[in-house]
Amino acid sequence: MSRLRPVAGRDLVAALKRKGFEVVGIKGSHHKLVHPDGRWTVVPVHGREEIRPKLLAQILRQCGVPWEQVLDLL
Repeated sequence: MSRLRPVAGRDLVAALKRKGFEVVGIKGSHHKLVHPDGRWTVVPVHGREEIRPKLLAQILRQCGVPWEQVLDLL
């Protein structure tokens, strides 16, 4: 896996939407995204604040989406 870099939450949500995920709920600043095949995750969206690599890796692992594919969508 290549080295992860910080990404803004809203940019990650947009990239995951392009991979087929859909926002099904928002509670505060946390967006719950679900894929039609059942995969889901929660992404914190705090303005332009970036998601650090460790949390980003956990989110991508939950989604089952390789970092390289998300990098292409950002």
